[in-house]
Amino acid sequence: MLIEFSVTNFRSFRERQTLSMVAAPRLRKRENVFKPESAGEKFPDLLKVAVIYGPNASGKSNLLKALDVVRRMAKREPSTRNIPLPIAPFQFDPALADQPSVFELNFIHAGMRYQFTLSATSERIVGEKLLAYPKGQESLLYKRLHSAQGESYQFGALLKDSLSVELLDAWQKLTPSKLLFIAQAMANSSEALTPLKVPFEWLKKSSVSVLDGMHQMAEASQELAEEYDIYAKEIASFLRDVDVPISKMTVETFELPHTGLNALNKILEKDSHLINTSPTSSKMTVLTHKTALGDAELMYENESEGTKNLIGFWLPWSIKGPTNGPVCLLVVDELDSSLHPKIVATLIEKHINSSVPSQLIFTTHDTHLMDTKLLRRDQFWITERDMNGATQLRSIHDFEGRESEDIEKRYYEGRYRGLPFVKRSA
Repeated sequence: MLIEFSVTNFRSFRERQTLSMVAAPRLRKRENVFKPESAGEKFPDLLKVAVIYGPNASGKSNLLKALDVVRRMAKREPSTRNIPLPIAPFQFDPALADQPSVFELNFIHAGMRYQFTLSATSERIVGEKLLAYPKGQESLLYKRLHSAQGESYQFGALLKDSLSVELLDAWQKLTPSKLLFIAQAMANSSEALTPLKVPFEWLKKSSVSVLDGMHQMAEASQELAEEYDIYAKEIASFLRDVDVPISKMTVETFELPHTGLNALNKILEKDSHLINTSPTSSKMTVLTHKTALGDAELMYENESEGTKNLIGFWLPWSIKGPTNGPVCLLVVDELDSSLHPKIVATLIEKHINSSVPSQLIFTTHDTHLMDTKLLRRDQFWITERDMNGATQLRSIHDFEGRESEDIEKRYYEGRYRGLPFVKRSA
């Protein structure tokens, strides 16, 4: 589970900014928090949900992109191609142009607390450090640092006691400049590397990020529904739960008729790869709507954008939670896209009331959530741009106020800042 995340010098983030999932003490709505399993230490409750508001171009999406960097890095594999790392420094300060971006994740997995820090440019990894906290005591697993003198490594007792010096030395030499050391170690070892395997599993597989809309997720949902009828039924049930009256979903693939060469193809028939690029099959998704007048079938293409987004959202929604493996964090940009505010609130309520602890972090402009009394003050976050164009991230709980106050009203009054300044015509 995520404890907190910090980012420095990345996109619109200049100075270090931190998103914390640690619950504030003495606030009500205890169903919105859970107790993490951390062996040997007492740890504060963690939040199940964090929602981020702010004007357009204030850094909301950049925060979620920053949160996804380490996962993307952990999934990278060695390559002979010179593919840049997904790093972009703060653009408005020339002094930071050549400085690394820094990401820090504090998390709990399999009963152990960890801290992973990564500093990198688009060209190479500059620093990498992994700490474990057995029984709450800090213990170094490894530290990697690149300098003008080359790469240096430091290993803690947990690794030294379980692995040979020769093996650690070999992994150092095998690790390229654009690959995480922990990823290289896991890819090249057949041994049971519990000290590294457990945190690497969380870094690589713990989260699902939906940052570019639901289109790809919707395609994947339909593929699963075609292959497994149980998933088609689950998607239909998921839609009904949010008042979309779908009684049935079917997905079929059919072969397209062969039409032969048209005039253009005949001209280009010497170039065979141009002739044979047209698809030979097509997928057809049909949704059966139940109405008072009877059932009606609609093609997926004729459904509303909201229904299409919900079909896409079903996939990450259904796999979050330890029952489906290590995935326990869902990150969504613009969760409210094409969805009615009541549907968004219903989804959040379902997440909070789930018997399986998991976390949801999302951005939205839907202030209706502030008025539902569904979330606590410490679950609302605000982004805004400062005079240097840099993102500032604050929790509403950092501002003075009562737990029972009208958060939406105070937000529009500018009490928490984070409102757009719109010029009005004369």
